[in-house]
Amino acid sequence: MPKPVHGPRHRATSPFVWCVAIICTILTVAVIIAGLVVFIGYLVIRPKVPQISVSTAQLNTIYFDETSLLTVQVTIVMKAENDNAKAHASFYNTRFAFSFHGVKMAYLVAEPFDIRKNSSKEFNYVVQSSSIPLEPEYAEIMNWSLRRNVITFELKGNARTRWRVGLLGSIKFWLNLNCQLHLPLNRTAIHPHCSS
Repeated sequence: MPKPVHGPRHRATSPFVWCVAIICTILTVAVIIAGLVVFIGYLVIRPKVPQISVSTAQLNTIYFDETSLLTVQVTIVMKAENDNAKAHASFYNTRFAFSFHGVKMAYLVAEPFDIRKNSSKEFNYVVQSSSIPLEPEYAEIMNWSLRRNVITFELKGNARTRWRVGLLGSIKFWLNLNCQLHLPLNRTAIHPHCSS
C-alpha cells in the first residue's frame, strides 16, 4: 500500500487579508504624498511667525507724592508685523499688562485684527493710570528711580496669531512679550529692542 506524501500545502490567501493589505498600502502612499506636499509647500512658501514689538515708548507725565500715590501717563507705540509674502495673518486675544515692579497700572488691549501679507500695523496707546498707592518698598524704588531720572516699567502679555499658508492649512501661535521700558523723566522717546 502506498504511503501518503507529506509536503507543504498551498492554501489561497483569503480575500479579507488582500483587502486589508490593499487599504494599508493606499493609506501609506497617501501619508507619504501628504508629507511631501507639506514639505515642498514649506520650502516654497517659507512661512515666518508674525510678531509684535514695541516701536517707541515715552513717559509723558508722572506724579508721585509723599503719600506714595503714583500716577503716570505713558505713550507706547506697538507694531504688529507679518513678514510672510504669501499669507495673511490674523491677531486676536491681544492683551498686555503695563506695570511698575509688578504693580499693575493699565492693560493694553486690541480687538482682533488682520494684517495683509508682507505688511505691518501700528497701535498708539496712551496709558493713563489712576492714582495707585505703592507699598513702602516700591515707594523707595520709585524715589531711587526719580533721583536717577529714569523709571523702569514692565510690559508683559501675549497675543494669538493665525495665518493660512496655502496647502499647509491654518497655523496658530502664541506671541509672548516681556519688556522692560527704561523711560527718562525728560520725556525722551525710547526705541526698545523688544519683540515677541
